[in-house]
Amino acid sequence: MTVAYASGSDRNDFPVKNFTDAKPNLIPDPVFLLACGCSREKSTDELIADLKSPSEKDRVTAVRLLPLRKGDSTKTVPALIEALKDKENDIRWSAAIGLGNLGESAKEAIPALQAAQQDRDARVREAAGVALTRIDSQKFPPH
Repeated sequence: MTVAYASGSDRNDFPVKNFTDAKPNLIPDPVFLLACGCSREKSTDELIADLKSPSEKDRVTAVRLLPLRKGDSTKTVPALIEALKDKENDIRWSAAIGLGNLGESAKEAIPALQAAQQDRDARVREAAGVALTRIDSQKFPPH
C-alpha cells in the first residue's frame, strides 16, 4: 500500500491511505473537496462564524472558501479584513490572498492590507502587496 499526502500547507499534511501508486501532492486538498460540493455547502454566514472558531482547521477552511462567495462581498470583505488579525500565519496569509482575489470589490480592505505589509510573516507581507495591486493597480502598481 502506498501512502500519499494531501497538502494544504506543509504543517497540515495528512496521510491518505488505500491509494495505490499515488504521488505526493496529487490528492485534492480537503478544502478543494468541500468547495466542489463533496460535503454539505455551508452558508456565507456559517463560514463567517467559523472564522471565530477555536479550531484552526475550521478557520482555514472558512478563510479559503469565503472569497469564492463573490456575490456576498458586503459580508465577506469585512470578515476577511478581520481574519488578517488572526494569530495563525496561514489564516492571515489566506485572508490577504482572498481579498486580492476579490479585486475592486475589496477596496475597503486597503488600510488593513497596508497594515498587513508590516506583518511578522513574509508570506503575509507579500500577499498583502499583491492584493493591493489587484484591488487598485493605479494606486499600487505592480513592482
